[in-house]
Amino acid sequence: MYTALRATSQTLVSYLRQRFIADPNLAPFFDPGAGGTMLVTLNTPEEMQANNTEGLSVWLYRLKRDEERLNAPPERLSAELLRPPPLPLCLHYLLTPITDRTSQTGPETEQVILGKVLETFNDHSLLRGADLKDDFSGTETELYIRLESLSLDETSRVWEALDSSYQLSVSYEVSVVYIDSAMEPERVRPVHVALPEYGLIVGDGS
Repeated sequence: MYTALRATSQTLVSYLRQRFIADPNLAPFFDPGAGGTMLVTLNTPEEMQANNTEGLSVWLYRLKRDEERLNAPPERLSAELLRPPPLPLCLHYLLTPITDRTSQTGPETEQVILGKVLETFNDHSLLRGADLKDDFSGTETELYIRLESLSLDETSRVWEALDSSYQLSVSYEVSVVYIDSAMEPERVRPVHVALPEYGLIVGDGS
């Protein structure tokens, strides 16, 4: 499905929000029922600050093809129909806690939020089933989440793209996300009989 990017992002945001609300230390910040006003949002850190929004930015800043799965064969729907293989992607997210920096407890709260993110995805690196949201709901999709260690140069390029000074953040890779082909299935002649062939490997005598 071409909405897979959105579905992946919504799944991450929803899962993290649930974990924050279930945590006694973070519920006062994120649980609206407890008076919390912090959000888990797909906005960039810069956009959150411009809107005076506090919480966690889950920003999709990069995507790339999954080279290991590019040669996947077409899916056989029936004896006569083949569906073109989907485009396999790896998504890269920058997770940045944003709080009121004028508050004395702002930096501490940011570290608690980020610590909870690290704990969550260390314990639950695979999201599936009831974890899935949006168009992934009810599907057999599996999202694998891996903490990335960005080099100083890579980190600098990300924050330069934001046109902002560096802030405490972590990067995660989510895979594999598939964009299905919109092409009609190809009709092929069915295989009626497959005859195995045998051969003898002969050396050159040396």
